[in-house]
Amino acid sequence: MFKTLEQAQNFCKEKGIKMIDFKMIDLDGRWRHITIPAERLDEGTMEYGIGFDGSNYGYAPVENSDMVFIPNLASAAIDPFVEIPTLTMTGDVCIIDKPHNRPFDQYPRNVALRAEEYMRETGIADKMIIGPEFEFHLFDHVSFENNPNRAAYRIDTAQAEWNTGVDHEQNFGYQVPKKGGYHISAPQDITYDLRSHMCLLLKEWGVDVKYHHHEVGGSGQVEIEVELGSMTEMADKTMIIKYVVKNAAIAAGKTATFMPKPIFGEAGNGMHVHMLLFKDGKPLFYDEKGYSNLSDTALYFIGGLLKHVPSLCAITNPSTNSYKRLVPGFEAPVTIGYATANRSSVIRIPAYAKSPENKRFEIRNPDATCNPYYAYAAILMAGLDGVQNKIDPSTQGWGPFDFNLYDLSDEEKAKIKSLPKNLDEALDALEKDYEYLTRGGVFPERLIKLWIKKKRAESEQFNKYPHPAEFANYYDL
Repeated sequence: MFKTLEQAQNFCKEKGIKMIDFKMIDLDGRWRHITIPAERLDEGTMEYGIGFDGSNYGYAPVENSDMVFIPNLASAAIDPFVEIPTLTMTGDVCIIDKPHNRPFDQYPRNVALRAEEYMRETGIADKMIIGPEFEFHLFDHVSFENNPNRAAYRIDTAQAEWNTGVDHEQNFGYQVPKKGGYHISAPQDITYDLRSHMCLLLKEWGVDVKYHHHEVGGSGQVEIEVELGSMTEMADKTMIIKYVVKNAAIAAGKTATFMPKPIFGEAGNGMHVHMLLFKDGKPLFYDEKGYSNLSDTALYFIGGLLKHVPSLCAITNPSTNSYKRLVPGFEAPVTIGYATANRSSVIRIPAYAKSPENKRFEIRNPDATCNPYYAYAAILMAGLDGVQNKIDPSTQGWGPFDFNLYDLSDEEKAKIKSLPKNLDEALDALEKDYEYLTRGGVFPERLIKLWIKKKRAESEQFNKYPHPAEFANYYDL
């Protein structure tokens, strides 16, 4: 929003801004924030930053946990969800040092920025453009508990098929059938106005929306797709989108979740990521004579993604719930391969993207439980490795699979490599395969080791809880 401090200060006076809110990212990818009175935004804030204790954000210990947050004035926007007029902005984190502070190498935004710098240093490309797709559920109610004598969750939305028989209150009978929600219209589509409102709020925050619609899941699954942008910029916008969606839902009396698989038997929430590379303003992924009009560079990039996708999953799909989505039958990928217009493959090449400037592909396994800065940076690093080593996906046996991978016989399926089936398998892959991430100092090794340790602890804790389905299967044995 602003290029200079003076512009920001004048804006605050003109608009009656009372507070300045600074939003920072923790290890998992959640925003945390600290707020100052508007009159305290001055030259000292911009030069010396706002001090905080970084050890509480989950990062690996450093010699000095005292850090400073340096605001980015260009990221400023008015927060629409607070009562007191507040200007909010993100920025970068530095470790306090002499003579000058230095960027904190584990901070997610710094990792993404370094990945882009490394891309330029390789000479392969100078810009990566990406376009994430945001699938999420809108519910009327959610409750959950994990106690020694009781483990339960309950989700409800008026539009779900399980509410067709409700008769203790008024019921209009326009529930959405299971798996029947794709592009469903009113009156079944009860969240249309809310989604439109979300899109207008995103526009005000600088996020351009392509479209929104109801998704396949009948129990409140929807999608917002945004225009493509540069990698770190889109990581910033991913955080904004999740913040706007969740807070706009609460304001409307609903609750939103990007959880990959909140409903058994319904489609899960992915975060497919479209991507393309440019150099000197020219697209690198187009070749009229190539498979699906893709260049060798594009195919090598795909090769890098497919080579490293098992370890990538530990970063792009970092929750135990992620792998409940990556199962056959719900348009989610389960096998390692690429194809044109095939939603069952990990890499899908959209048939509609035909021009050189738009020629791209998408990776379909990621979901929004990831830290977007780490996930997008890891995707870039895997692709660059493919280009550097000329990894041809077809000679590796990864396709193209221009057929429905779900329809293969068990014998044919056994010949095709699969994605990890759970978080532990993904972490095993990351332990064996992370050198490509550390090149150029993009991902610090201690960050990767901390990530593995943290996620293993999450998986171990999850595996200790008895599950209601276990009672159904084993209680009487």
